[in-house]
Amino acid sequence: MVEILYEDKDIIVVKKPAGMEAQSSSSFAPDMVSEIKKHIHNSYPMKGEPYVGVIHRLDKPVGGIMVYAKNKKAAASLSRQVQDGSVRKIYLAVVCGRTVDNVENFVDYLLKDSKKNMSKIVEKGTTGAKRAELRYRVVDKTEAPQPLALVEVELFTGRHHQIRVQFAGHGLPLWGDRRYNPAFAAGEKGQQGESVALYASRLSFVHPSTGRHVVFQAEPQGEIFRRFAEAMGQMRDVGRQTAVMAENGLNQNT
Repeated sequence: MVEILYEDKDIIVVKKPAGMEAQSSSSFAPDMVSEIKKHIHNSYPMKGEPYVGVIHRLDKPVGGIMVYAKNKKAAASLSRQVQDGSVRKIYLAVVCGRTVDNVENFVDYLLKDSKKNMSKIVEKGTTGAKRAELRYRVVDKTEAPQPLALVEVELFTGRHHQIRVQFAGHGLPLWGDRRYNPAFAAGEKGQQGESVALYASRLSFVHPSTGRHVVFQAEPQGEIFRRFAEAMGQMRDVGRQTAVMAENGLNQNT
């Protein structure tokens, strides 16, 4: 069943669970597009198949907030916003190791290996490589049971496995990442059953019909994130204040 944060005639904002494909899948496993179509069909019976436009993506093992368009006009508007960078995507992640700076930008060039479904950092000018940029800030740190940090990440580009690849390449692989964190790939310390500690926690964009700036946020679940419960609680309070300020501004412009 789809967990819906917001829905109207133009868009539907949902929380994608980790382990589900964000778009239509060739397998028999459920995916977000088919689940949303099922929801629309059951809620608003209509002739033909409901339209569900994929605007952005999340890796299968990553959960979090996503927006889908319910008509082509809304899809075109949201897609333009993605292209011009006005859609803001914020993630929470738990990284392994000690961060040097509390705020930092990563700018790298990533090359995708489609056969292995992996990407890697390469030299600028490498054929097929694409520029990847993100900014992170450290929200909290712990030394037990090992050095870990909760980081808030903002993407400025949307490359294949970008956050996972860049942090791993800079010596801070994500907790639970069996693809890019050697400790989990090798199944050390019984960790092979963990999920990757990455969550799309905040999404903001301009509503395609009303022109209003909207912000949606949600908190990640899971044992590793619960270790940073106090820090996430403080972030939640700040997020609520921001949402109230945004809503007040929208009301003044209405």
